[in-house]
Amino acid sequence: MMNRQGRKSGTGGIAAGEAPETFTGHSGLDHVEPLIFEIGDNAKTGVDLPAPGDFTPALGGLARQQPSGLAGGGLPGLSEPEVIRHYTRLSRKNYAIDSGLYPLGSCTMKHNPRLNEKIARIPGLSDVHPLQPISTVQGSLKVMDELAHWLKTLTGMPAIALSPKAGAHGELCGLMAIRTALEARGDARSLVLVPESAHGTNPATAALCGYGVKSIPANARGRVDLDLLKEALDDNVAALMLTNPNTCGLFEDQVIEIAEAVHAAGAFFYCDGANFNAIVGRVRPGDLGVDAMHLNLHKTFSTPHGGGGPGSGPVVFSEALAPFIPLPEVVSDGEGLRLREHPGDGDRSFGRMTAFHGQMGMFLRALAYMYSHGADGLRQVAEDAVLNANYVLAGLKDVMSLSYDGPCMHEALFDDSFLKGTGVETLDFAKAMIDEGFHPMTMYFPLVVHGAMLIEPTETESKASLDEFIFALRSLAEAAKAGDTARFAGAPHLAPLRRLDETAAARKPILRWVPNSSVEP
Repeated sequence: MMNRQGRKSGTGGIAAGEAPETFTGHSGLDHVEPLIFEIGDNAKTGVDLPAPGDFTPALGGLARQQPSGLAGGGLPGLSEPEVIRHYTRLSRKNYAIDSGLYPLGSCTMKHNPRLNEKIARIPGLSDVHPLQPISTVQGSLKVMDELAHWLKTLTGMPAIALSPKAGAHGELCGLMAIRTALEARGDARSLVLVPESAHGTNPATAALCGYGVKSIPANARGRVDLDLLKEALDDNVAALMLTNPNTCGLFEDQVIEIAEAVHAAGAFFYCDGANFNAIVGRVRPGDLGVDAMHLNLHKTFSTPHGGGGPGSGPVVFSEALAPFIPLPEVVSDGEGLRLREHPGDGDRSFGRMTAFHGQMGMFLRALAYMYSHGADGLRQVAEDAVLNANYVLAGLKDVMSLSYDGPCMHEALFDDSFLKGTGVETLDFAKAMIDEGFHPMTMYFPLVVHGAMLIEPTETESKASLDEFIFALRSLAEAAKAGDTARFAGAPHLAPLRRLDETAAARKPILRWVPNSSVEP
């Protein structure tokens, strides 16, 4: 029989080399784990509390009218060991960078040094409050000022906004500054150009700012077609939003010519800096003619995705856009540091992005990462990231199909043409990677490549881990070409759950547990 987790159970015979079926549905020490509501009941609790007595008058009539347990559709009751076991078992089902190589392209899932976490928990910084008197937060302001200084130094840009909470939020910040600058000179423009190889949030951000969006095709080399870009530039174009290195893992080697053409048309050059990890310490975007660029601290500077709170997507600006950046910003007035809250003479800020800077933990982690590495170390980050990606590319290009000729930057991009005629689909290949102990790479992105497989190993992976990864993918590619479709059909076979119906999960998600529900998750 098949249990609700999709595993077999019973006492059937075992073929040679086949895993035994079990009565419980467990696989060795990998346990099937029900929902916490399914293992809880009203008769248990992890703590002993005194009898409540009659507090109804003191509560002003707010006393509970029904039980808090399952009978009331509320909290499950569990003993302390049951709670610990439940969450420990769930944690073992999570694949993370601490478990193994995480090859997602355009996500930069690098190791987060524990030193950064220790620094982010320093008392007085970890618990800082935005409404504290300015004299009591000089240390926090110093952290922000130092971080701003080094981000400007690394990018070669004169101004920065620290307040955006993520990359897409940073894009919004940059375009709002561009729109404000255009309005200040009485130049109403309505169109933003976005290359096909840009991140998907770029056109969404432009539309959110009220701009129309025009796509610029890529050339045969996977870069922006410069001739088509120049044809699209006119006095109605407000900005170009270009990702560099782009989502094909390639450096836009005509970027200076692109910047010159954009500026000649009176437009601004916005660069998506999500892939700054590949060029930090080697290339300063300000030298390339960039006017605004967001920096994902959780990508280039190792802070976790989210960081247990708001993310962080600072934006650096050129001299032309510096007067229009959002407030507040950290400044020195001779008596110490403070937050400048209101525009000054000649300053035409578009206002606030958020009420407060809420990312102190992210700022601390990023600054600790910079201090740990130094200028030479950050340069090595980029060099090793590019080296690792090209090592993967070289190890797989004879069994998988490269999307573009030549070396890559921080990501190796393959397409699914090597699977043609094998009966194995791109998704089958990705799911089979799970059985080999690896999280799949980014699939079907970028959209300009059919059946894209985008691999970003990052600089934090050793040669040994890359060799193991390459061996696994080579084995899968060779098995597909040899006609071993059984290895791929229905994969993953060894994961806690079998292959899910991803379309149904997206369109008909079950988001709430209902007592005595007959709906199978």
